[in-house]
Amino acid sequence: MRLSSYLDTTPVIGHKVYLHPSCQVIGDVTIGEDSSVWCNTVLRGDVNRIVIGRGSNVQDLSMGHVSHKTPDKPDGSPLIIGDYVTIGHSVILHGCSIGNECLIGMGSIIMDDVVVPDHVMVGAGSLISPGKTLEAGMLYMGRPAKAVRALTGDELRYLRYSAEHYIRVKDNYLRGGTS
Repeated sequence: MRLSSYLDTTPVIGHKVYLHPSCQVIGDVTIGEDSSVWCNTVLRGDVNRIVIGRGSNVQDLSMGHVSHKTPDKPDGSPLIIGDYVTIGHSVILHGCSIGNECLIGMGSIIMDDVVVPDHVMVGAGSLISPGKTLEAGMLYMGRPAKAVRALTGDELRYLRYSAEHYIRVKDNYLRGGTS
């Protein structure tokens, strides 16, 4: 089953969203219009909320989760993903915030309370430690990830292109896989 309620919360799915039959979307999860969640991905909004913006994609085998609210941290750590974001294969996102038009490379891990602003590329296999705030317009790589350099104009344009490409792919799936 792709969609599951948790206690009194049920996923809210926007218009023209594609959810692959093998994905799991649980609890307090909101997915914006034109977004997609791919094969064997899990988005578990049980103890806090997950919000995914418009035109974003969460690719195969990725996992999104959250941290619960406490007296010391009344908002906990929700997972917020902006508009036109590409989350690569096998990414772990836990209680972090991803801005608009970002690309998170395959196999990366982004931990609690990390803030990734708009227009950031995180290289494959990177680890971003809890509580870090990245700088917009930069490429981050490594374990732990560090800013490597500013993104080029072509790379900045590619961030939006990548998300728009996945919109076209999910539209093909919604039409039954035909072109």
